[in-house]
Amino acid sequence: MKTSSKIYVALIGIIAVALTVIFNFLPRSTYSELEKRELKTFPPMDTKALSEGRYTEEVSSWYSDSEPFRDKLMYLSMLFKDMIGIKPSKDNVTVHLNAEAFNDDEAEADSTNVAAAEADVEELILDDNAGVSLLEGAEADSLNTSTVDAYEDNMDAVTKMANSGIIIVGSGDNVRALMGFFGTKGGVSYANICNKYKETFGPDVNIYCMPIPTSTEYYCPPSAQKYTKKQWPVFNNIFTHLSANVKVVDVYSELAKHTDEGIYLRTDHHWAPLGGYYAAKVLCQVAGVPFKDLSNYDEHVIHGYVGSMYGYSHDISVKRAPEDFIYYTPRDVEYTTTYINYSINSKYQVTGEGKPYVGPYFHKFKDGSGAAYCTFMGGDTKITKVVTSTKNGRKIIILKDSFGNTLPGYLFYSFEEVHVIDFRYFTKNLVKYVVDNGITDIVFANNIGNASGDYAAKRFTKYLTQSNGAYDAETVRAAAAAAAAKVDSAAAVSASADSSSASPASDSSAVSVSTDTTSVETPPVRKDSVRVQETVVEIIDTTKVNY
Repeated sequence: MKTSSKIYVALIGIIAVALTVIFNFLPRSTYSELEKRELKTFPPMDTKALSEGRYTEEVSSWYSDSEPFRDKLMYLSMLFKDMIGIKPSKDNVTVHLNAEAFNDDEAEADSTNVAAAEADVEELILDDNAGVSLLEGAEADSLNTSTVDAYEDNMDAVTKMANSGIIIVGSGDNVRALMGFFGTKGGVSYANICNKYKETFGPDVNIYCMPIPTSTEYYCPPSAQKYTKKQWPVFNNIFTHLSANVKVVDVYSELAKHTDEGIYLRTDHHWAPLGGYYAAKVLCQVAGVPFKDLSNYDEHVIHGYVGSMYGYSHDISVKRAPEDFIYYTPRDVEYTTTYINYSINSKYQVTGEGKPYVGPYFHKFKDGSGAAYCTFMGGDTKITKVVTSTKNGRKIIILKDSFGNTLPGYLFYSFEEVHVIDFRYFTKNLVKYVVDNGITDIVFANNIGNASGDYAAKRFTKYLTQSNGAYDAETVRAAAAAAAAKVDSAAAVSASADSSSASPASDSSAVSVSTDTTSVETPPVRKDSVRVQETVVEIIDTTKVNY
């Protein structure tokens, strides 16, 4: 055998031995930062599954899913494909929405083919939409479409389809990853549940409907619009089906005015904190409460942020285009944040609740952290209650998905209490929660993917009747009226204070500045404070939350 052949055989043998050692003897991966998910665990022995052949399939799935150095190997694979020019074929692309990011009837739209989208992208299937008419007059004029069109016309022409149906726009440092919208429902269920809540809680609890658009609506260039559907028809359909007593919060039109600002993240499927600021501004205008602009906030920057779209798309260009994650913390207002954490299993099902504890509202992350979006409350799997120094009797619940996480921090000047509930994890009876906490306002704040389907509406419906106690309609209305009376009383006290001539030096009720968001003291218990039920606790690692 020639020397060169011997060297070749030796190299192949060394590589084979190395791979055997790596994949069979080194520690298995348990979590993928790239994919933002827990990896499969070794399945417990099941004789029935073994006899049916399912057990060996589960073992094989665990073996391939938990390979050592999984993220590093995936990165090298993406880098290699990018170097040799391997790109997903247009004809072979299957578009699907990530089930956790856009829960549209859970598994629905999980494997929507691009060809189907191309065939009829302008036609939106609406539920029960007989007689639906578009908004007219002043309502239609409020949509600044010229701003959106002008921005789209200046987009980088480089566009490609990545894995998971992600549309990659631009190049270099300006890469933007967009997630296609394929909502096949018209949002009628979402409108109906808003109506149902208004009917349930009566005239003394304000109900707001605030669906949130995704970045694709504003930043998808004409060359890629065949891979997605327009979102505005769904917004219009939702608003059309709302009862007159439900308040519309049109953030769509407000965001359209600011598309040349950083209102959406480029490397993440969420909007940016600045987008949440503009949405909170509209909400407060509709609610008739004070709102302070960004001059009253401190700006913070996390450099080198690469969000969820890198994991969804497996496109190396997203990794190479990190961005600044910019968020804002309020000054001259005191606030205390209390959490009840949920423990969840690998399927994101709630398995337990924790005891209430006081913690920071804003969490700090280092530059380059992929968990920067968890700055607000540390993630989704919890109930959050923020008591502020704003004394106006107004207490709001934000019924949200992860898009709603940016909103609460802009409401501390506007509401006495801000309660945050993620629709995927709430286990209590919401009617009882509203009564016990004297809630005066409820806002539905969900991205259009959740608002267009039935899944979120079904969850919200369940919360009105599920266990943990319930109250009859008469008790609910009485409690709401009592809460409204407190608001009137607070307004009267505020008016009286405004008319007084006390000097600033003698004002003992002046609000002190709260600058340390990492250490918060528990406020003194008031006579009318709500007792929170005690349950079992398991703290969730905030770097592994479900976005």
